[in-house]
Formats: sequence, structure tokens, C-alpha cells
Amino acid sequence: MTHLSASQLRRAADIKDQIESLQKELARLLGSTDGAAAPRKRRKMSAAGRRKIAAAAKARWAKIKGRKSAAKPAKKARRKMSAAGRAKIAAAARARWKKAKAAGKKAL
Repeated sequence: MTHLSASQLRRAADIKDQIESLQKELARLLGSTDGAAAPRKRRKMSAAGRRKIAAAAKARWAKIKGRKSAAKPAKKARRKMSAAGRAKIAAAARARWKKAKAAGKKAL
């Protein structure tokens, strides 16, 4: 494009404008528009239609919830550690800290 003169560039721009206007006219005649230019239409649902869908959903949930047994399963009791087990763990922790402090460490 750098080797074109100013008059050639002006002529090319005019031709491009003519092409664009002809394409617009052709699209208008054929009744088509650009996909990006056309706004998307949203489907509308009547209030009665929404009520029917909501009622159906509630009925499905009621059917599902109605099948379950009324009594909930009992939760498992949390396991408790014996005093002897806690004493062993505490003794092991003290031994680790004693060893770490002897080595001059301030963190494990």
C-alpha cells in the first residue's frame, strides 16, 4: 500500500464505500441482517405457565421427600481417647521438644 499514490488511495476508498453500500442494499432487499446487529429476542412465559412449572416442581419434591423415613439415622458418637493414650502422645511430644531444644532449634 505504501507504493500507491494519494489519488489511487482515494479511488480505492470510494470503491470500498460503494461495495459496502451495495451489500447493505442487497441485505435489505433479501430481508437479512447481520447476526451481530439483530437483537436477540427473549422468550416470554406467562404467569400461569410459571405457576404450573412451580407447582410441578413442588409436587416432585414432595414425592421425593415423602418416601424417606421420618426417623433420621443416629449420628455416630465421637471416639474418645483414653487417658493412657493421651499420656503417651503428650510424652512423645515432650521428648520431641526436648530433642529439638537440645539441638538449639526453636521450632520443630
